Amino acid sequence: MPQPNVDDWRGEVRQWLAAQLAPRRAADTTGDAADLAVFHNLTDEEERRLLDHCRAYQRARHDAGYQALTLPTENGGQGLTAAHAAAFAQEEAAFDVPPSTELISVTVRLVAMSVSLFGTPEQRENYARAFLRTDLLACQLFSEPGAGSDLAALRTRARPDGEDWVVDGQKVWTSGAQFADYGLLLARTDPDVVKQAGITAFLVPMDSPGVEIRPIRQMSGGASFNEVFLSGVRVSDGLRIGRPGQGWEVANATLAFERTASGSGNRRKGGTFDDVLALARSLHRTGDPLVRQQLADLYVRTALRAATVDRVARASAAGGRPGPEASLTKLMASDLLTRTGQLAAELMGARISADTGEPGTFAWTEHLLGAPGYRLAGGTDQIQRNLIGERVLKLPGEPRIDRVPFSELSGN
Repeated sequence: MPQPNVDDWRGEVRQWLAAQLAPRRAADTTGDAADLAVFHNLTDEEERRLLDHCRAYQRARHDAGYQALTLPTENGGQGLTAAHAAAFAQEEAAFDVPPSTELISVTVRLVAMSVSLFGTPEQRENYARAFLRTDLLACQLFSEPGAGSDLAALRTRARPDGEDWVVDGQKVWTSGAQFADYGLLLARTDPDVVKQAGITAFLVPMDSPGVEIRPIRQMSGGASFNEVFLSGVRVSDGLRIGRPGQGWEVANATLAFERTASGSGNRRKGGTFDDVLALARSLHRTGDPLVRQQLADLYVRTALRAATVDRVARASAAGGRPGPEASLTKLMASDLLTRTGQLAAELMGARISADTGEPGTFAWTEHLLGAPGYRLAGGTDQIQRNLIGERVLKLPGEPRIDRVPFSELSGN
């Protein structure tokens, strides 16, 4: 099928967006806590309302044919070019799009894409489409307490039992698990091969017997992350994603999508340059030469990150799965969050630790308490540097142990 002309198609997109959304409002620089929080600090009721708002837009976008634009049609996407995806993003930026959440992002941009790429035709029909439309929500069950940044050292096990698999283990730092219908799970299915080769991916219904979700209270006050315990959870083989032992490949593709999502998207994470500039003006500090230099540096880094996100997104859309370049956008995003918070703290001094009632001041604590966590979310900064060094700069890799007895991994 011939591709639609980008300019003509752009006009159709603009008309559709105008019928769905209001024009984008000017950035709110009052600095309230909700705007400056890196991670959501909401009650369950508030989170559900936000999810409903986000899902309504995602469903409308899917039904209009604007979801998964560059994904091949045989995988459930629209089969359009990177130029079409860029045009849609540019047009969408002019409208007041509902803010996304971590769970929406994981569902649409990670799990849906992984199921589309590695799932069977039946799985793509039953699950990938539902994830892209957010009829179903999915969390990511990768991280474990004992594995740290070494995902290949995971200890959660899945053993075959008839037409099912029985899963036992623990996952941690799972965003939105309490609202998810499914979880994309990695489990060890073969302890006798190289550790990366013995992992399999599954879709686990989160309401299955044996699944227990415990919220983790963060120092910023919210509880957007969870521990997930799996005790004798039975999972049908029909929910296995990819071949047995292909989980490491599924994981790498999913994590690449995650790094791209972490460095982009319309989910506002923490304070921005505009917020810091508004803060400096309110404190009458913009005449200070040192402050002006710091603001200029932050502006340049913000612009560089935006340009890099756009370049990586275009390359990703044109070539399918994101490569190690996605690590660069994730690293830039976490660095920018840290620098933004540091400059805000320097501008405020004692105001950062005491609520004086002045607008746009004490609310920055939400940013400062959340920013360190973003150095871990979506892959630690150290891992991103390793990926960039080894896969982009072609530096020598760190020594690796290719074969580790499972008894050592499990501590037995």
